[in-house]
Amino acid sequence: MAAGGFCKLPNGTVVVALNLPTPTSPGTAHGVAPVRILVHAVNRARALTRLRNLGMRAVYLRGNTAPPTPDEITAVLHHPDGLIWRTDSEATTPPELWRPIRSLLRTPAARA
Repeated sequence: MAAGGFCKLPNGTVVVALNLPTPTSPGTAHGVAPVRILVHAVNRARALTRLRNLGMRAVYLRGNTAPPTPDEITAVLHHPDGLIWRTDSEATTPPELWRPIRSLLRTPAARA
C-alpha cells in the first residue's frame, strides 16, 4: 500500500499524490529511494487507472495521509501529460525538479 492522498479541485477534477518505493543506485539505504508521483485526472479511480495502464499494477490509495501540496498541484496542472514524478523531497536536499513519467518507466537499454 502506498502512502499518498488526493485533492479535489474546484472544477471537479482531482490531483492524486503517491509515495512509492523504487530501486535506485546502491548509495541509498537498502537500494530503495521513495518516489513522489502526481496524477491529474477526472476522479481518483481514473488517476489510479492511468498508473495501472503504465504497468504499476499494485498501486492503491487508501486514505488521505499525504495529500498534494499547493506547489505540487500547480506543477502537475502545468504539465501537458498531467503525470509527473520526482524523488521524495524529504530524502534529497535540495529537492529535484519534476520529471515526466516516461523518464521513470524507461528501461536502461532504451537510454543507450
